[in-house]
Amino acid sequence: MIKLPQDMMKGEVYDEKISGIELIQTHISWVFLTGEFAYKVKKPVNFGFLDFSTLEQRKKFCRREFEVNSKFSPQLYLDVLPITGNEKGIRINGDGETVEYCIKMKQIPQENLMTKLLEGGKIGKKDIDRIIDVMLRYYKQAESGPDVEKNATFEITEFNWDENFSQTEDFRDITIKEKDFNFIKRKTEDFMRKNKSLFEKRIKDRRVKWCHGDLHSGNIFIENGNVFIFDAIEFNERFACSDIANDVAFLAMDLDYRGFPELGEYLVRKYVERSGDPEIMKLIDFYKCYRAYVRGKVFSFRLNDESIQDAEKDTATIEARKYFELSGKYAEKL
Repeated sequence: MIKLPQDMMKGEVYDEKISGIELIQTHISWVFLTGEFAYKVKKPVNFGFLDFSTLEQRKKFCRREFEVNSKFSPQLYLDVLPITGNEKGIRINGDGETVEYCIKMKQIPQENLMTKLLEGGKIGKKDIDRIIDVMLRYYKQAESGPDVEKNATFEITEFNWDENFSQTEDFRDITIKEKDFNFIKRKTEDFMRKNKSLFEKRIKDRRVKWCHGDLHSGNIFIENGNVFIFDAIEFNERFACSDIANDVAFLAMDLDYRGFPELGEYLVRKYVERSGDPEIMKLIDFYKCYRAYVRGKVFSFRLNDESIQDAEKDTATIEARKYFELSGKYAEKL
């Protein structure tokens, strides 16, 4: 029987000659780095908002992830391959029964992650311009139409915020101050009530697409002037299908959070200018507020994870508070 991730740490599993294998884990996947390539395998988990619990589901979402992300970075996403097994063990695209699926990607050194480049002061306006190039190219061909737009109606936008508040009630005065919770709730509800026609107009104007859904510096590589955007959401339409302004706001918020507000401002200004979509400016603080709140929520959830050590929970608490405070600052502008 296949044992992940242990079996994938053996060199004979792969076609290429490798000197070592590095494993990177998230709560939903294993990524095996072999030097030249990266192989991503989805964990057999079901969190409600995503379901990878069966082999057929993992096959489906590997293919869906490849389809969505190769539109962002075709040079990075190479193939979806079966992992096969027999009495001799497992092998990628080998003989025997298919026991798992993986996404094969070009491996890029982790030091080229935008987050790390920002820390080293190595990101400038030219890099932002290149990121905008990729975004504009993607949105031009991104899925749209009724099946996408139904996930981004005014009612769904309201539902997303209601879900945020219901899921963070227990964290009041732990990671978010009670007064900030109430203030953000009031401001966002007022904004939505006053701007319902704007949300509806954005759908009519075809500004809702299958977006990235998780567009921050941790999901961008920059290597030799080339931008590779990766890890777009494929597993949940409600998270992925949104106003393009939501994607732009996420990356701008991330730049604000990391101490580069001038780059965040430049991103928004240049994207609006080059896309010919000035209406984004009416929504940017609303979606920045939303994105910062979601990040605060996600870090708060880690406090209930029994597998995490106390020191890691302390760090999560600090991060959550910072995101909620930032969300409150955006709410002040609504």
